[in-house]
Amino acid sequence: MTAKKASGQPATIDGASLRILPMPQLKLATIEDCRREMARVYRDARTATTETADASRLVYMLTSIAKMIELGQLEERITRLEGKRHGNP
Repeated sequence: MTAKKASGQPATIDGASLRILPMPQLKLATIEDCRREMARVYRDARTATTETADASRLVYMLTSIAKMIELGQLEERITRLEGKRHGNP
């Protein structure tokens, strides 16, 4: 079983012709982006579009991503503060 790269072209999988749809690019660059995606996952779980176990795993991963963003921002701020304290701009 092989599939073509998501190009919108038909692909043959197990003898059936299927159209491959491109995956939407999720923007997860900020904590707000993560919050928005968590809310979407929650709505999908509430409407039974996504299994609650899957939703729980996705939200856990999104929480981890948000935490890494937050830690990166804190690290950057601390570095700037330490630079000012030592006379660096």
